[in-house]
Amino acid sequence: MDKILKEIIAQNYTQIQNNIESFLRKYIASSGGFVFGLSGGIDSVVIAHICAKSFKERSIALIMPDSKISPKEETEDALYTVDKLGLDYKLIDINMIHSQFANILEPDQRALGNLRARIRANLLYYYANLKNYLVLGSSDKSEFLIGYFTKFGDGGADLLPIVSLYKTQVRQLAKHLQVKESIIAKKSSPHLWPEHLAENEIGIPYEEIDCILYCMIDKNMPADRIHQETNINLDKIQKIQQLYKNSEHKRTMPNRL
Repeated sequence: MDKILKEIIAQNYTQIQNNIESFLRKYIASSGGFVFGLSGGIDSVVIAHICAKSFKERSIALIMPDSKISPKEETEDALYTVDKLGLDYKLIDINMIHSQFANILEPDQRALGNLRARIRANLLYYYANLKNYLVLGSSDKSEFLIGYFTKFGDGGADLLPIVSLYKTQVRQLAKHLQVKESIIAKKSSPHLWPEHLAENEIGIPYEEIDCILYCMIDKNMPADRIHQETNINLDKIQKIQQLYKNSEHKRTMPNRL
């Protein structure tokens, strides 16, 4: 696996940063600017750094914790980021909004968790509507390909600037951008319910997820060949293949008659 992982992360991150900025620059002329959700996690912090470098006067970050379940440290990392970068931001606690929904709905942890992501999407599009901005999504390639995002929640966006980068590549880009080390090192989580960690929910670490997807998508290898190349358990490989297949509807427009 180490050989494949080194191949994945051995990239020119200066060029990657330039490519992302060029991609966003194509759209800035036709809109007022960009709005994005800033959780304090690595993906959204990377987007914050890129926006601050090239589009600072035309970007706004929405920090949208649910004070009932969002870790205090996560919100502190988001606030640290906007302060360090000098970005315009809004801090909106979504707890009251979510509670109003939860009071009239039958309880279900997963559904109510995804509702948090959809509330945040509504707020992002409110400010996009208000300012004639485009919404930037923070999905990376790893999570996009296995469908690890909420449909019409954090998956709702106008532009996906880091969706071509695997999670391990995002971490390397974050180092290049001089993101705080503690943000790079912490475990990823959408924080949709208490003690929610991505790798625990998926059941596979990102290093293995990325190696499987890279062999599967970029190199078009079948499961047995991926196992030979990476020595990753075949059950994990088949699980990622199934997640990719089952989540196809999240990556496409609705079917039409």
